[in-house]
Amino acid sequence: MGGHTYTLSQSTYTECILEPLSLPESPDGGAAVESCPYVPCIFCEECYLLAEQNQLLKHMIIEHKLVIADMKLVADFRRYILYWKKRFAEQPITDFCSVIKTNSEAPLEEQENYFLLCDVLPEDRLLREQLQQKRLREILEQQQRERYDISFRSMCMFCDQEFTGNRSVLLNHMAREHAFNIGLPDNIVNCCEFLAVLQEKLDNLQCLYCEKVFRDKNTLKDHMRKKQHRRINAKNKEYDKFYIINYLEFGKSWEEVQSEDDRELLDNLEEDWSDWEEHPVCAVCLFCEQQADTTEKLYLHMQKSHGFDFPKIKSEHGLNFYQQVKLVNFIRREIHHCRCYNCQKKFQSKGELISHMEKTKHITLLPARSTWDQPQYYFPTYENDTLLCTLSDSEDLITEDQREDIPVVSEDISSLKALKESSVLNQLLSEENKSQKKF
Repeated sequence: MGGHTYTLSQSTYTECILEPLSLPESPDGGAAVESCPYVPCIFCEECYLLAEQNQLLKHMIIEHKLVIADMKLVADFRRYILYWKKRFAEQPITDFCSVIKTNSEAPLEEQENYFLLCDVLPEDRLLREQLQQKRLREILEQQQRERYDISFRSMCMFCDQEFTGNRSVLLNHMAREHAFNIGLPDNIVNCCEFLAVLQEKLDNLQCLYCEKVFRDKNTLKDHMRKKQHRRINAKNKEYDKFYIINYLEFGKSWEEVQSEDDRELLDNLEEDWSDWEEHPVCAVCLFCEQQADTTEKLYLHMQKSHGFDFPKIKSEHGLNFYQQVKLVNFIRREIHHCRCYNCQKKFQSKGELISHMEKTKHITLLPARSTWDQPQYYFPTYENDTLLCTLSDSEDLITEDQREDIPVVSEDISSLKALKESSVLNQLLSEENKSQKKF
């Protein structure tokens, strides 16, 4: 049974936001519809919890031969059922539903008639559209209240710091301090419920991304940090109701809406790439304004013009990628301040500084590693420093003497006793005891 889908026009959304329309109250009264957690069968007195709507649909198919098409496109299940319960009580079901005959070639007594209710019927389609408009209006109103609400109060899920005022303060804190980003505050609705759902998962020692359950809180925290799982699982449909995008076209997830947008962009792209020209990215010397379109040329220039052999320094000191980044940013900052990074003497101009460093050979002598191997030098001195993008890891430059056998311990340690027995600390203690006995 293929259902019929429809798309609301842009004017519909404009009306929803700017000119809210009031739906007629349901036959049983609006307050009762909102508060009652049960949904009755259209034909009999059977009732089911709203969360058990699939059971009710199954009951109506088996007991009453009624099939409702595209239920995922119905924004308010309870109001939809109550509306048709009233209408079926007023007129015969055949006035609204198509009749589907099964076993049509079998004897008459073995044939069964099923009734299909779908949006081909104008009355059903109008009802679905009205319910969708009402749902969208309610969600936008709720989001608007949350945007300007200053009574928000909640604890951070990662550092137990309490935040009050507006929800954006907490969401921005978690994104900035804990790299946990669930989206822009203006794209989220029912934020308190959303945070409660996430907090409950963490309380149950469940990873928010892979949803694996761990034995204790510390193991969970280590797992989420090491695996970079401080994010939610986008495939989990439980989170869909907390994002505005999922209400724009009911029955479509954010992925479907986004894929349609992507297809439109791809359709507009020109397929002829013959005139494409890639411009080389130039990196700038650490000590002067000289530029080069390859790292090899730049390194050669720094070696011949300034006596600074970057590949050799990288090899001799066994610098990994992150240490190279910090070293480059450190040198850039010192040169920017016209300060010799070896003797710390300051000069009036960059030219005087470079002349001093080349004459005294200070340019080839790096200061102690503790001076430049600092977290502050992870951040680039110049935001458009292309040289940082061309650095490569130096694992292949590390000699065998520099390599160390570093034990890797898995997250789930099966035998803590075995780990203690093989610990490096035991070896150090054993050697210390032997040396003491000699004296």
